[in-house]
Amino acid sequence: MTFTLQGFDLPAFIRSTLAEDLGEGWPGGGHDVTSESVIPADARFIGVMDSRDAITVAGLPIAAAFFRHLDPDAQIELLVADGDRVAPGTHLMRITGMGRALLTAERSALNTVQHLSGIATMTREYVDAMGNTGATLLDTRKTIPGLRVLEKYATRMGGATNHRMGLWDAAMIKDNHVAIAGGVGPAVARAKAAGIANIICEVDHLDQIEPALEAGATHLLLDNMGPEMLARAVAQVSGRARCEASGGVRLDTIGAIAASGVDYVSVGRLTQSAPAADIGLDFQEV
Repeated sequence: MTFTLQGFDLPAFIRSTLAEDLGEGWPGGGHDVTSESVIPADARFIGVMDSRDAITVAGLPIAAAFFRHLDPDAQIELLVADGDRVAPGTHLMRITGMGRALLTAERSALNTVQHLSGIATMTREYVDAMGNTGATLLDTRKTIPGLRVLEKYATRMGGATNHRMGLWDAAMIKDNHVAIAGGVGPAVARAKAAGIANIICEVDHLDQIEPALEAGATHLLLDNMGPEMLARAVAQVSGRARCEASGGVRLDTIGAIAASGVDYVSVGRLTQSAPAADIGLDFQEV
């Protein structure tokens, strides 16, 4: 079954990523000089992709698509599924095919799985640290340009829920919008008058809550508030809007933040700062 993500052109991503690695457009570019010079044209490759660390997996179907792009007849067996938590040394994928093609695709495939699994792994750590508070972990728009759909897919594999995908699917009124619009109330009122159903409004102080709610905010982003102030804000809102804690959330603080009663906690570092997972692909003797 073909792997697809809404809003993401996977074939175009694969073509452009391989073109970059092959040096298309550069003098002398357009081919893998190492594989072409070292590996016989008819040589076969049998290998296993494995994880060197405990990780939450993401991106294996995309890696498979890289390999199949250059060797459509490659035999690929996914040994675990995206979203699985695996121990160090776990085999993730077994692959058999033409040596030149598979080694040309190797780095692009590994880079993708390492990056997305790193995001999924960090996300799972934050979900676990929240405990059984009832709050939901959200990602943000702090993504690498061009990779947002992939990175937000990885946070889902780690157990988070996607925040808005972009500028089009919800209004998010932040401090600069408020400053230009002349206040929280006028900013929210303009969004409501425009017919926007989902209006998220950032509030930095408790006295901004009532103007935002009275103007029609459906979701309050409680910015850089500690657990005690968050609990006061949640009590003041009293169910009239969804409440999201945001700003400066760390692994060692998210438990207390989530326990304040908020509906959501958003963490930008999930996609902004997650380290790559340590994953390799090794040749196996027949």
